[in-house]
Amino acid sequence: MSVEPGTVWGVGLGPGDPDLMSLRAARLLGAAKHVAYFRKAGRKGHARSIVEGLLPADAIEFAMEYPVTTEIPVTDPAYNQMLSGFYADCANHLAGIAAGGEDVVVLCEGDPFFYGSFMHLHARLKDRVPVQVVPAITGMSAAWTATDMPITWGDDVLTVLPATLPEAELARRIAESDAVIVMKIGTNMPKLRAALAQAGRVAETWLVQYASQPGERVMKLTDANEARMPYFTIALIHGQGRRP
Repeated sequence: MSVEPGTVWGVGLGPGDPDLMSLRAARLLGAAKHVAYFRKAGRKGHARSIVEGLLPADAIEFAMEYPVTTEIPVTDPAYNQMLSGFYADCANHLAGIAAGGEDVVVLCEGDPFFYGSFMHLHARLKDRVPVQVVPAITGMSAAWTATDMPITWGDDVLTVLPATLPEAELARRIAESDAVIVMKIGTNMPKLRAALAQAGRVAETWLVQYASQPGERVMKLTDANEARMPYFTIALIHGQGRRP
């Protein structure tokens, strides 16, 4: 007799404040038998920290430790090779749990389909076992809320950029957009500053660190002097479009 497969749930946890999770996410966490999450080797993992106290005491945890993060450049062929093998191994483990008839909840910071590692598991699992995704509030939404200003008005065009793009490309896209979100800043801060200067938009730019989390900081770019920003930093330029 065949076993009905379980489901791999990619559960978005939102920007960091547990109160900003969806009801569906909270229900799945509270009933989870198997829980998986990404983390850097030697760390507890940010996603796991968000759900502290929300999981059943007997939940079986599977920590997926990245083999590499910033140790080698993303342009190095070895980077993709190592991560590809890592995601394949993780997907095989999760598929094995689901094939045995049990659900597994994968904790995802922010929204699973927005610059999230779960996307790489989803691509490897969706044709093998049932996979469901629970959407969530994104970090950028929490960031613009922290500035207490709307990010777009009327017909404003919003552009979301990774700071890993070349400086010229960043400058061009920033100059062409009404409202802008820049993510993945980290060590790319000097390049981002230069791109904003080329686009003539330094004075308009805000930085939000740890949006909705302990230690949240909101500041104008002109008041920030750091050459490197924490991982959870988002740059914003608010649109000034049509309004009644």
